[in-house]
Amino acid sequence: MLSRPNRLPRIAIPMPHSCDARYAERAIAQYESAVALAGGEPVRIALYQGPSEIKKAAENCDGVLLPGSKADVDPARFRAARSPKTAAADPRRDAVDNLLLDDGYRLRKPVLGICYGLQSLNVYRQGSLIQHIPDSLPKGTRAKVDHEAGSKVPAAHSVEIESESLLGQILSGKGDPQRSRHAQPGGQASNIILPVNSSHHQSADSVGTGLRIVARCPLDGIIEALEGTAADHFVLAVQWHPERSVDQDEASRQIFCAFVQAAANRAR
Repeated sequence: MLSRPNRLPRIAIPMPHSCDARYAERAIAQYESAVALAGGEPVRIALYQGPSEIKKAAENCDGVLLPGSKADVDPARFRAARSPKTAAADPRRDAVDNLLLDDGYRLRKPVLGICYGLQSLNVYRQGSLIQHIPDSLPKGTRAKVDHEAGSKVPAAHSVEIESESLLGQILSGKGDPQRSRHAQPGGQASNIILPVNSSHHQSADSVGTGLRIVARCPLDGIIEALEGTAADHFVLAVQWHPERSVDQDEASRQIFCAFVQAAANRAR
């Protein structure tokens, strides 16, 4: 059970998009529900605020959750020419993400990135992105996985997670019937194979400073999770959407519970 400080840990969540209010309201509700289920207090961060207001809101929070978005990160931020298949950027969302990450890294607040949140985090840490996954894969591999399957497909493909990673430790030993073990050569600890949903056409390419790859799609090698390399700072990002499945899936709940617990520990 989650041990709680005198108040619930407060989790800053930027609104997912600045130009589509209906989408943003619908999307953020799932993240808020997942945080509340894990014992946290979600705090919406509006995108139409000045930097001083955002910094003040961030100061009163114990963790940062970067949600998904309809936008794509501006390729100019990682010094790449724009692909014709790259969606419009959302500069307001990017600016808020950067301010929240500034605060999170400066004060070692737990950070959880989801889908676009992984991409935003990676670019913030000077990494780059694959702008359209099919264009980056050999022709024989492109049809193996549909990374844009959408929210109506609960298990689009599997990801292979390093068992000794933070994410692997979060997910290990919980008896999830959908989880299997994949033996590694040379007597190494087995990795975790986890079925996930999928709603993205971009992914991390070169990995940012202080991050490392801890999960890939085994069928095409696409990066599916990153985490921080500093032992004293909880930083985790996944390319799928655990907020959609917290009511039915133990693995999804464990990700949010571990994140909120880390925020609770910091709040104490």
